[in-house]
Amino acid sequence: LHGGGGNGVISAAMSGLNAKADAEGFLAVYPNGSGRFGERLLTWNAGHCCAYAMREHANDVGFISDLIDELVRRDRVDPKRVYVTGMSNGAMMSFRLGRELSHKVAAIAPVVGAMFGDETPPAVPMPVLMFNSRTDESVPFEGGPARIRAGTAVGDADYKPAAFALDFWAKANRCAPPPAVAREPGVTITRYDRCEGGARVVLYALEGGGHSWPGGRASGRRGADEPDANVSATDLMWDFFEQHQR
Repeated sequence: LHGGGGNGVISAAMSGLNAKADAEGFLAVYPNGSGRFGERLLTWNAGHCCAYAMREHANDVGFISDLIDELVRRDRVDPKRVYVTGMSNGAMMSFRLGRELSHKVAAIAPVVGAMFGDETPPAVPMPVLMFNSRTDESVPFEGGPARIRAGTAVGDADYKPAAFALDFWAKANRCAPPPAVAREPGVTITRYDRCEGGARVVLYALEGGGHSWPGGRASGRRGADEPDANVSATDLMWDFFEQHQR
């Protein structure tokens, strides 16, 4: 799922998921959110973010649910192995889908996203792999207000810290504390491995990369952050997804 102001074409270029799909034999899908300018400046209704889709109360949960059904029917997708990832606004939408479509989605991997603090847990445990950067100024690692772009509020609630999302999903999945913590060059990895139904929860906290797809390409926007090369979000999330099915 693309970020706010993006589209599916940009998501494919930034993530490199097409090459991964070709190598591993899965189907990569890049849906578009909604907006006022055709396929430009699109957003997702992640609840408290973002922009047009949020203000218009777009039924993006229903849209993605229908899309999953269509892919299962038309393309013979395994209904037990449907996964969702997204960046920024798309990551926030991934969090929402993990909660509201837990009967259809096997695992999620939000990239540089955040939660808002009023979410309810999913009906069943949901494996979650998260990537956040300590140098992210758009969705700060420690949380804070949504930025205003072109005089328009992006969202209507503050972002919670990455630690909040980690704790939320650990509790939702009834994971046994304490988490395991590992430090590698440029990243701290916090993981809960003892969770109900094997629904593990993992956070990659990067020291650099800002608001970008780790190991991917920059968005192409002026002033866009350069991705951190220490971590490949695409490789790691596919390894994670392969280990979970609904």
